[in-house]
Amino acid sequence: MSDVTLEQLRVQIDKIDDQLLDLINERGLIVQKISDLKKEKGVDPYDPVRERAILDKIAERNNGPFDTGRVQHIFKEILKTALSLQEEDRRKALLVSRKRKNENTVVTIKGQRIGDGEQRLIAGPCSVESYEQTASVAQQVKNHGIKFLRGGAFKPRTSPYDFQGLGVEGLKILKRIADEYDLAVISEIVSPHDIELAEDYLDVIQIGARNMQNFELLKAAGQSKKPVLLKRGLSATIDEFMKAAEYILYSGNENIILCERGIRTFERATRNTLDISAVPILKQETHLPVFVDVTHSTGRRDLLIPTAKAALAIGADGVMVEVHPDPSIALSDTEQQMDFAQFDEFIKALKPSGILTNA
Repeated sequence: MSDVTLEQLRVQIDKIDDQLLDLINERGLIVQKISDLKKEKGVDPYDPVRERAILDKIAERNNGPFDTGRVQHIFKEILKTALSLQEEDRRKALLVSRKRKNENTVVTIKGQRIGDGEQRLIAGPCSVESYEQTASVAQQVKNHGIKFLRGGAFKPRTSPYDFQGLGVEGLKILKRIADEYDLAVISEIVSPHDIELAEDYLDVIQIGARNMQNFELLKAAGQSKKPVLLKRGLSATIDEFMKAAEYILYSGNENIILCERGIRTFERATRNTLDISAVPILKQETHLPVFVDVTHSTGRRDLLIPTAKAALAIGADGVMVEVHPDPSIALSDTEQQMDFAQFDEFIKALKPSGILTNA
């Protein structure tokens, strides 16, 4: 074969490559139009029946020189790329997406700005058990210059025989504590019907892991004017977590704080498995502030300091932790709550990491 002939063949290949590129991009544009139509109809972008029909047609039409399996593999990659293009378009459309809003959302709570670059702490008992118990924790929180107090009034528990919380009485205690100690109080609400009630007593409405996909609750929280702290579900993917936040934002409430609290895996050394990589992913993919609940993710007091340091180091906007006057007699989560001396050590260990305590 002469050099001239070889060059001519290469020219032909280059032209075909150009045509392939143009056709692939043209196909991509049509895929985007299909994606828009599917989105309008609420149809899932992936259609396995359609994909199978395309591959079968290729098998019928293929005349070589490539064997059918190789050609089908090439088209599978094209189809996979087209699906990712549809998913990317959907993600751009999400209200929570950073592609939709590039600047960080800053949630203001009693003058404190969550998501402004400062890293903060939320602390308090797992459950509000009494005024005296909660007030003693509030005093410790205030002594350290912390502005946010958490405490469970409604407690969704795995067992119906476990302590379920004080309910409305717990909300009233939190409101009293908030007024007396000038703290912002956070508590979980488990029913859409209680959102309006919570607005009278709470500064932040928490939606817990077990309710992350309680869509009626998400919509109700979205209609509230109170900020919402949304925890990741026990087995939720990051995409599902983002979509749950989307329900709230779509319903009108953009004051959302995401909270990574560990996911359920095969590992039993900790209560859950802390997905620390979720923090930078959520910070990149969304414009919402991200907290890490180190208490529920580990379930172990001895791991609270290192996991909190890791959360702050990787860019979390803050950490959530549980504190109790005497964890040994706590009505819930006795193994993971810190007593006051341990809390002092926790704060001391975290100060060099840049946690804002104002103390």
